[in-house]
Amino acid sequence: MFLKSDILSLRKTELRDLGFVCSLESNEENAKFIIPWSKEKHEKAIENTDILHLIVEDSQWNHPVGYIIIAGLENPNLNLELVRITIGEKGKGYGKESFRLIKNWVFTKHNANRLWLDVKVNNMRAFHLYKKQGFVVEGTLRECLKNEKGFESLHIMSILKSEFENQDH
Repeated sequence: MFLKSDILSLRKTELRDLGFVCSLESNEENAKFIIPWSKEKHEKAIENTDILHLIVEDSQWNHPVGYIIIAGLENPNLNLELVRITIGEKGKGYGKESFRLIKNWVFTKHNANRLWLDVKVNNMRAFHLYKKQGFVVEGTLRECLKNEKGFESLHIMSILKSEFENQDH
């Protein structure tokens, strides 16, 4: 087990987990807010020493409820990117608890200085979760993603180690 709490366990993703990961990505509710990856891209991420690919499991039932991808483990500037957090069972506190575990690991175990992410501007649920978790909007990449309807923008958000240390844990 990589990280654990009373509610969740986070463990490294294995190849046998990729069916679950890809099904979460293709879920209509999730797909509109992320850029789904191919199974092959997930396989490469699992093998990449610069990337941490984790499965989020419910601690009580030990069944997967989501996954997390963090990049930049080898970044000499101590900046990590939260590439993706996707939770299938929404409204149960899994996202909030995942963030608590990940931020603690990022800033106390990995000793990073900054954790950043991007979020589609229309993903208000995630945007509000990130703000509650202490992330600050650094800027907006305007119309940087092309889709079938036109273009979408991304907010870049981050939290610094000093900000994390001033939060109530």
